[in-house]
Amino acid sequence: MFDSRQEFYKSPFGAVPTGTPVRLRLRLPRRLEAPRPRAVFTNIDGAQPCCPIELTPAGEDETHIHYQGTFPHQSPEVLLYTFCYEDRGRTRTVLRDPRGSAAAAEGGVPWQLTVYDPAFDTPEGLKGAVFYQIFPDRFAASGTPKTGVPADRVLHAFWEEAPADRPGPDGEFRSNDYFGGDLGGIRQHLPDLAALGVEAVYLNPIFEAHSNHRYNTADYRRVDPLLGTDEDFAALCKAGRALGISFVLDGVFNHTGSDSVYFNREGRYGKGGAFGDPASPWRDWYRWTGDPARPYDCWWGFDTLPAVNEESPSYQDFIYGPGGVAAQWLEAGAAGFRLDVADELPDDFIAGIRRRVKAAGEDRLLLGEVWEDATTKFSYGRHRRYLLGAELDSVMNYPWRTAILDFLREGKGRELEEAVLSVWEHYPRPAAEVLLNSLSTHDVPRAITALGGPPMEGRDRDWQRDHNALSPEEYARGRQLFLLASLIQFGLPGCPCIYYGDEAGMTGYADPFNRGTYPWGREDAGLVEFFRLLGPVRRASAPLRRGDFWPVRFDADWCVFFRRLGEEAVLAAVYRGEGYGEIPWDPTILEQGTPLITVGKMAGIRGLYRQSGVILSFPRGMPLTSQIDRFPGT
Repeated sequence: MFDSRQEFYKSPFGAVPTGTPVRLRLRLPRRLEAPRPRAVFTNIDGAQPCCPIELTPAGEDETHIHYQGTFPHQSPEVLLYTFCYEDRGRTRTVLRDPRGSAAAAEGGVPWQLTVYDPAFDTPEGLKGAVFYQIFPDRFAASGTPKTGVPADRVLHAFWEEAPADRPGPDGEFRSNDYFGGDLGGIRQHLPDLAALGVEAVYLNPIFEAHSNHRYNTADYRRVDPLLGTDEDFAALCKAGRALGISFVLDGVFNHTGSDSVYFNREGRYGKGGAFGDPASPWRDWYRWTGDPARPYDCWWGFDTLPAVNEESPSYQDFIYGPGGVAAQWLEAGAAGFRLDVADELPDDFIAGIRRRVKAAGEDRLLLGEVWEDATTKFSYGRHRRYLLGAELDSVMNYPWRTAILDFLREGKGRELEEAVLSVWEHYPRPAAEVLLNSLSTHDVPRAITALGGPPMEGRDRDWQRDHNALSPEEYARGRQLFLLASLIQFGLPGCPCIYYGDEAGMTGYADPFNRGTYPWGREDAGLVEFFRLLGPVRRASAPLRRGDFWPVRFDADWCVFFRRLGEEAVLAAVYRGEGYGEIPWDPTILEQGTPLITVGKMAGIRGLYRQSGVILSFPRGMPLTSQIDRFPGT
């Protein structure tokens, strides 16, 4: 009856700019005498923005009559829609199958149409770019002596030691052990990143803070002294630009540290600060409860992370006003920001940061940490407007990470297809092209461990510590599946992001086990070589960077899809099954546009053996078959 992902039923596909005529076509049985079909639209909060769209006859086949209507919408918002028609005196509703985009017989839900600002665009040079995420303390140390280190910071004697994973005598886990990784170390290894095809680096926080993760900011205006100086950051950005690499900073603007210039509960910064001085200029940056037991609002109850009042004009001006924090670091060379816990930042606050970021240049990027579908995210009593054109450029794409890993571990291919198509359909194209697609981050287990080790769900830190070292068999399995996961990751739309050290074979469960030091001189050489092939191929392939997505087959064993741009196409095929399987493909998948691939051109492609995959370019581009043969199983 209707399928929003097929051009016959809905055109154009997916999200649309305001004012775009969206053509909808519904197929109804010929037996109906006077069905009066119509499309009914509401916004995502349930308000009906317009009259139902009447559908009129527009063709037929042997069993059905086709009814068609056009819907243009003039304001950026997320809409939901269904169809209804009359059948023997009863009004019947057509809904979407929750498992896909086709109509459901029962238990259905509305379809979604995202309508965004036509002026919305994202940085051209970063669309489809290869990203690399660095946890600064653990990536590389320049060898510069560390002086003036606060007494409460513990420096490891050896780079190869494991991060501290035990609480202190009082039971608190302080994250106060450091390895001395710094900006100078990153700069020294920029050629290594360039060899991986990296075009942008997402840096975990670099501002002064009294923990190794630095999410408890102490001073937004200066680089943490263990990482270097403000001048070191500017030099890093300059050196990166020479190699085509830009740097996106982590902006932690929802809370500060209690041990900070602004709050100063611990007294490290003299007598001032909002905690002890009611007349402090930073006092209204925080929310005070009047309860002596918990006198201020905290982030998720952690009293070392006082929550910020983003509605304070003073705080807004400090973060994104002229000469504010955002302007300072953009001027120093930052390519943009990733906003920590974006769902806890007010929409107006995010919009203010966007204006400041884009004032520095349309090539600057604003990402958000959002773990769910960002177009339907509901937080703090409202649906969020992240991707409608006035706020974020895009988000971290955790739904695809989960779906890729579940496919390789459990054979959930249909779920992977639905996860990819749902985002591809719901997100504005400019946002989808700069999605940050990670398999590992500082907040989740590393991919090799997640794929090869026992699952950690429901396990505490003691269990993770006891199982953190994978057996040779577990590592081999995790490594092989990680190769396949990376082929899928680098084949999909958006920006594949490598978490530092994944390409070298690093493993580990959750924090702090996923934050070990980079194994310089002890890398898995085969993995490094694999990514030195895969990254540059992605960087040089126009279809992989910007092409349309065409699913071919997703099931318990196969993940097969095309990317297409103009006259070029790329086939990505991953087989997780046992034995040998013929690559499933349907040449008609490309007949809806310019025919690109014929049986003759595919004649040399037969199939894949156990747990293997391939990326191939047609008809122009980079032929990879001979190179891929160097890596057993890929």
